[in-house]
Order: sequence, then C-alpha cells, then structure tokens
Amino acid sequence: MREVADLAGVAMSSVSRVLSGHPDASEAMRARVMAAVERLGYEPDILAQSLRRRATRSVGFVVGDISNPLIAEIVQGAETTLRDAGYSMLLTDSESVPELDVKHIRLLQQRRVDGLLLSLAAEDNADVVETLRDFEGPVVLIDRELPSSVSASAVLSDHRTGMRDAVGHLLELGHRRIGLILGQPMRFSRERRLGMEDAYKQRKLPPTYTILEGQLDSEHGRAATARLLDADEPVSAIVAGGNQLLIGTLEELQRRDLLVGEDVSLVSCDAISVTELFRPPIAVVLRDTRELGRRAAQLLLEQLETEVAPHAVTLPTRFVPRPSCGPPRARSTS
Repeated sequence: MREVADLAGVAMSSVSRVLSGHPDASEAMRARVMAAVERLGYEPDILAQSLRRRATRSVGFVVGDISNPLIAEIVQGAETTLRDAGYSMLLTDSESVPELDVKHIRLLQQRRVDGLLLSLAAEDNADVVETLRDFEGPVVLIDRELPSSVSASAVLSDHRTGMRDAVGHLLELGHRRIGLILGQPMRFSRERRLGMEDAYKQRKLPPTYTILEGQLDSEHGRAATARLLDADEPVSAIVAGGNQLLIGTLEELQRRDLLVGEDVSLVSCDAISVTELFRPPIAVVLRDTRELGRRAAQLLLEQLETEVAPHAVTLPTRFVPRPSCGPPRARSTS
C-alpha cells in the first residue's frame, strides 16, 4: 500500500479511503490511486481488511440438493449478483439431510460470513431454528418458511396461482380425477396443495383429486404414479410437484407403455430440459429460478449495506400449456 501511496503522491490514509470506497475520497484522488494500483498490480489483503472492518465480504449459501438443476440456477443468480457487489459466496450442500443444514450453518458462522442465504432441506428442524436465532448477520430464506422467532427475509414463489391455473386447465379439458404428487411438507408443497384445492372450489366441483406426499425424489415420483394409476378409480391426469418427481412419473408411464397427452395428461412444476425435449412437450408451471437467486442476494445486500428490516418478496409463477395435456379418455387397466 505504501508503494501505491508513493506512486500516486498521496498519504496512505488516502489510499485506504479509496480502496474501501469511502465517500470522502474525491474523484481526482480516486483516479490517481487506482492508476497507481493498476500500474503496480496491487491486490489488497482481504483478510487484513476483514479483521479491521469486522466483515469478511463473504456470504454463506446452504442448499438442500445441489444436484437439482433448479437449485444450480438459483445459486448462479445469487453468485453473479454478489460478485458484482464485491462479495464472495461459500456454498454448502446438505444432500437433502436436515441435520447437515445445522452443521453447515455452524460452519459458516465459524467462517464469519456476513450473511446467509438458505434453501434448506427441511423447515421443521429445531436445531436449525435455534442456531439461526444466534446468528448475528442477516438471513434470507429462498422459498422456505421458518417460525417468526427467526428474523429473516424471504424470496418466495407464488406456487398457488400457477398450480390453480394448471389444474383449472385440466378441469376445463374434462378431467376430474387428477393426481398431485408432492415432496415433503414444506412451503412449496403447501402452496401447491392449496392451488389444487382452489381450482376445484372455484368451479364448485367435489374434491375428486388425490394428493400424495413423500420425498422430493424420482423414487417417490415413480411409486406415487403407480399408486395413482392402480387405484380403484385411476386418475386421468397427473401433476408432478417438482422436477425430480417428474422423472419418476415418466419412468412409470413408460414402463406401462402409456402415452403422455393421450392415455394420461401430465403437468410438471418447474421447467427442465426434459419438459421441452420430451415428445409431446410437457406443460409446466414456470418460475424464473435465476431471478429467485438474484432477488435473494439483493435482499441480503440491502440488509448488509443499509440495515433495512427483514421482509418478504413474492415472485410470480405462470402456467404454460403444452400437448402433454389432452381430454381424458377411457383406457384399459390391463
């Protein structure tokens, strides 16, 4: 830093103000210092700066399952926004194990991250709640709900509206027995269930739907699809409440040689490559996952830099109809 100060012809305190973004540094001063920094190839000691400021300019991100391509897109949206603001991101993967959420949050506390982004494996883990109560920095939840005792902002998806429109489309096509396959009871599952109920209630139809909850994976998708098709009154349409569930549903339909859009209508929550590449293309309840990550990072940065109170932002979803949905028809159960 002394070499930068000597080359720029300023005091070391002036260099410090420029590099820390202090508002008292004039534009002329800033230009001279940055020219010297570039010429010398100077890189600030981030660790030393962190110790002085008691801030690391790093953010911890706990995700439940990084193998999910939607989570990867959320992470990318957040990381780009944080990087542009001069923050680094430490990513941990809980592999859908709630106990790992706790370990990762504690690890990130030890690393002294300035704030947390959380897409947790579960919402009902008491140790997670207790650990977050002790966390001193801002916290932003991504499509999760925790008890009000945890002070946190949240970026949420309006799953209920998208699901209501999707089920409404199936009902207009003539379907009455619709199966909804959901993951574990978290916010997105609760909202999707409510959307299903809304669609029937709006049309004053009896609740002839079936909802099956379980783990958010292909195995549950496959098993739930089999149960829906083997019921005494099998469904004529299936809504897969998650892209992992969709894979299991497609596997079971193909095992039975059932044609999507003809024998069984199909809707997926969230778009992945298979929803467009499959023939026929699969109708989806769509959301902008990169925007979820971007907005979550923005909320966190607002709290880090302006100390605004925690609050929630809800982003829209929309139903995209495709040929995977057709009128119901009688089919053989053989």
